[in-house]
Amino acid sequence: MLEIVFELLAELLFQVVGEVLVELGLHSIAAPLRKKPKVWLAVLGYALLGALLGALSLWAFPSHLTREGWPRLANLVVTPLLAGLAMALLGRWRARRGEPVLRIDRFACGYLFALAVAVVRFNFAG
Repeated sequence: MLEIVFELLAELLFQVVGEVLVELGLHSIAAPLRKKPKVWLAVLGYALLGALLGALSLWAFPSHLTREGWPRLANLVVTPLLAGLAMALLGRWRARRGEPVLRIDRFACGYLFALAVAVVRFNFAG
């Protein structure tokens, strides 16, 4: 049972680190792009970025990090929720410090990004 918890934590850590790296990259290019895109365009962009990160992760980690069965399904459902929560907390922390908050710093976009990563890994990892 403890091994399953570690597997799920490894998936969560992978997705959160990926989201934070993308978020840092977006913050670095946000200054010239101050005009906010339409919501549907941002949603599509985060889903595509998540799918791209999921595909790139298959190169680095071609096998699932969780076992077959319910742990893998739990990873697909729970990990994006936790990653979205982590991004919302990061966004709240940024807002309190007076720093700019991007859409990925909110639960919905962080969740969507992590869900796209998880779906790609769920379907294509060996």
